[in-house]
Amino acid sequence: VQLQASGGGLVQAGGSLRLSCVASGRYFSINAAGWYRQAPGKVRELVAEFTRGGQTNYADSVKGRFTISRDNAKNTVYLQMNSLKPEDTAVYYCNAEGTQVVLPTTRLSDFNVWGQGTQVTVSS
Repeated sequence: VQLQASGGGLVQAGGSLRLSCVASGRYFSINAAGWYRQAPGKVRELVAEFTRGGQTNYADSVKGRFTISRDNAKNTVYLQMNSLKPEDTAVYYCNAEGTQVVLPTTRLSDFNVWGQGTQVTVSS
């Protein structure tokens, strides 16, 4: 299972970007997915996620500005980012947890994978 993140770029403060994360490969289901970010010199932090229980969670710093959504038919999770601030500058990573079939058996196993990251830079 692979994740491909895209949509980052340079934007002025107050602007918007939409990140996309496309899952590919053989899997049975994706049970949870989320977006994380890592700024220079800081630890990676959760931005937004869909949990296994179907809930959505957001970091306090992005509530009301960012929205996570998904299109199951396109195997894609999105992060709509509005009212961007310079402090949102970071590399954004998508993550997914799910279940895959272990071929050639019918056994199921869990997976947890990361996308390659996409740079978001917000200028003041």
